[in-house]
Amino acid sequence: MKNLEKPDSVHLSQLIRDLRNGVHVIPDFQREFEWKPSDVLDLIKSIFADYYIGTLLFWEGNENNFKTLSCESIYGYKGKGEPARIVLDGQQRLTALYYVFFAPEENFRGRKSRYLYFINVQELLDNNHEEAFYYSYYKKDEELLEDPEAQYENHIYPLSYISKKGRDRYDWFDEYEEYWEAKVEELKEKSPSKKDEIKTYKEYAESGDEFADFIEGFLQEYYISYIELGEDIELGKVCDIFTQINSKGVRLDIFDLLNAILRPKEINLKERWRSVKPRLSFVDPGKMKIYVLQVMSILKQAYCSPKYLYYLVPNSEKTIKLPDGSKEEITLVKSEEEFRQKWDEAVHHIEKAIKTLKNPRDFGAIQSNYLPYPSILPAFAAIKAYVKSDAVTDKLGAKSKIRKWYWASVFLNRYSSAADSTSAKDYQDLKKWFEDDKHEPEYIKEFTRDYRNIDLISEDKKRSAVYKAIFNLLILKGASDWETFDLPEYDSLDDHHIVPSSLFKDEVGSKINTILNRTPLSEKTNRNIINNRMPNDYLKEMMQNNGEEQFYKVLESHLISRKAANILLRKPFTADDYDKFILERKKSILSAIENYCIEELTDVPPVLRELDEEIEQVELMLRDLITDEFESSELREKNFLPGHLIPKINDRIKKEVSQKPNYKTEDFQSIGDQVQFLDFPDYSQVITKKSNWQIFEDNFTNKSELQNRINKLSNLRNRIRHSREISETDRLDGQAAISWFKNTMN
Repeated sequence: MKNLEKPDSVHLSQLIRDLRNGVHVIPDFQREFEWKPSDVLDLIKSIFADYYIGTLLFWEGNENNFKTLSCESIYGYKGKGEPARIVLDGQQRLTALYYVFFAPEENFRGRKSRYLYFINVQELLDNNHEEAFYYSYYKKDEELLEDPEAQYENHIYPLSYISKKGRDRYDWFDEYEEYWEAKVEELKEKSPSKKDEIKTYKEYAESGDEFADFIEGFLQEYYISYIELGEDIELGKVCDIFTQINSKGVRLDIFDLLNAILRPKEINLKERWRSVKPRLSFVDPGKMKIYVLQVMSILKQAYCSPKYLYYLVPNSEKTIKLPDGSKEEITLVKSEEEFRQKWDEAVHHIEKAIKTLKNPRDFGAIQSNYLPYPSILPAFAAIKAYVKSDAVTDKLGAKSKIRKWYWASVFLNRYSSAADSTSAKDYQDLKKWFEDDKHEPEYIKEFTRDYRNIDLISEDKKRSAVYKAIFNLLILKGASDWETFDLPEYDSLDDHHIVPSSLFKDEVGSKINTILNRTPLSEKTNRNIINNRMPNDYLKEMMQNNGEEQFYKVLESHLISRKAANILLRKPFTADDYDKFILERKKSILSAIENYCIEELTDVPPVLRELDEEIEQVELMLRDLITDEFESSELREKNFLPGHLIPKINDRIKKEVSQKPNYKTEDFQSIGDQVQFLDFPDYSQVITKKSNWQIFEDNFTNKSELQNRINKLSNLRNRIRHSREISETDRLDGQAAISWFKNTMN
């Protein structure tokens, strides 16, 4: 078109200079900055992974244009500014880049805190791209900006340093190198026998140059494309162009694009996602809605990268190559109805996969923040779905193979990057393995052969997959509460130091944070039992109060052997004792990896684990029934939930929001969102509430029978999950109750 310039590009370093100088301004008709902190992180990861992030669209500015469109600076910009370009498409991306690289003293838009973005130098250089970048809103990380030594010690590079000018930017890399060189000399002088540590510190020092080269090279070599409309183009035409831009102020992903393509076919993808979102809330919704499409795609064509998802559009043709070399056009999804059916099936498969992963007797990822790789979900769900089909005859053997594949993938960090291609490969690999034992994938052989070489001592980052996997194993082992000696409430657990960091970090340095010195405990137990005391104090008290037999039994459930416990009880407790303790615990954890991940020994018989899964399915059915009946009944405007349950729901929502900065209390306003925070026995109180019973009576007929069945299943599930004795009568009663619910609710 007339006045339209050809596409051009600018390298990242120049774009940062333009952002510093206030070159880009935002017209009043644009929406405000709407991205979440995680969206910004995804953009940064995409840039440093050398991905294309889309083309920016500018309008060459002049005083008249700036005034007419009431242009403002990018969010957070406080400088005088040299405006030259009006941003028509790319506001979210440019604002995100400014916020990351300049770290303005502004709260993140719509949040109560300032967010800062960091690179973990060693993770980046180890090509662990997924873990290398992170953000934080904690005060301690804000203080990190003023503490260079803490940055060097923890290998943390604030991304805001990238915007520094000239020598100021280079200084960090030199000082990082000098810091670790000094550590090398200090260790040589004081502890020359610690050759492994000296070698590691030398590698850290040498990596300073490598990191500097990476950053500087990337700033000059990463290009961002843009188009700039001439300043003389008519205002009306500019506005029309803006309204035709599909991004609508928010970065489009494959889900948004498919939603737009499917709307003319009377498939509202966003509406379908909203209806199932409460059921799949275990993982970030922005990722989960893509995972549903990926499961559909894997089951249909074995691939799930974005370019393959387009073939899910009804009646889209895909060209395939036949064995003889010829090509054929095929249609994967033949109708809108088939698409809806496959969507619903994918949602069901993911829901089942989440339940399996969360189960404390199956995979132990009891909370979303302890799931080693959310990106493994599409493959996991699709593989489990395939096993349920008629294509697999040896389902028990296939289930065993899935477990080995899962743990091998986690401990070998196979899903840290390129998850789409890894998912496709694994799906096809496991299909072959299910058919023939000779086709065992090489990475599973590698894991089985080399798992004892896993460097557990260095696993000290809570975000790492291996760290989370060890936590999962402790849950599988049945780590008991140190105060009650019973199984804990899983939603209250966090990992705490066994030897407190506050008391012993000076003696052992960064080794204090190893997963070998951490274990799942509630905050209450940590406060009441450990209470900032050394193990030779609080463990001795535990043993005196509960007896030796129970004491050692509980510690064993945390993979702390009798020998390791006795080391912890030593007084005085020295750095040498600490090293002996973590080595002893390492043996127990490696043994658990062998038992649970390779040999698959479990404490719960398969029949009880299956029973537990069926009970949970009944709970999900009841939850869906309550939600559906509320949505379709005349009680919409009335007080549907019993008043005494509201405080429980509100407290749990508040806790959920505090743990997940991407959520707000307003995100949990629907009945479907709220019901998920109730316990199983609470459902009978909702259903039998006097004003509600009229809409549920046709389903259940008798209140007492309903309450009795729910209580039986709730008690049975608690006995299964707490490894308590279960009689044959208990089991038969449970199966009868499950059958009753299935028949009652069809």
